[in-house]
Amino acid sequence: MRLALIAHDNRKVDLVAWATFNRETLAQFALVATRHTARLLRDKVGLEVEELLSGTEGGDAQIAARVATGDGDAVFFFVDPLSAQPHDPDIRALLRVCNVHDVPLATNLRTADLMIDSLQRRELHAPVIDPAPSPAAIGS
Repeated sequence: MRLALIAHDNRKVDLVAWATFNRETLAQFALVATRHTARLLRDKVGLEVEELLSGTEGGDAQIAARVATGDGDAVFFFVDPLSAQPHDPDIRALLRVCNVHDVPLATNLRTADLMIDSLQRRELHAPVIDPAPSPAAIGS
């Protein structure tokens, strides 16, 4: 599984603290992040992270493209809801692509906690089961 990690500047400290707490779990996944976030996660947390462009240079759009092509299984995007972002169209596109492709998206700490717990249980302990019933089962 590939996880994308992004944080607005005012939320990077929160992401680093969260990633430090969840380091063992995160280390079991392929990680990708926008430039500054990737560097922080490598330098401060010790995680192996693929580095993309910064968000303002198109990193959010790169992650959106990966999600759209099936190369992103979950997105952790620590959003600063109180600050305007110069690359807001890219951010909106990423959120839309996650919704279109039914990719889990955490935009705050509490949701990130729920998602990482779920991913950890699913990846490490429980078999993957498709919860959707087959069309034949619905008709019977």
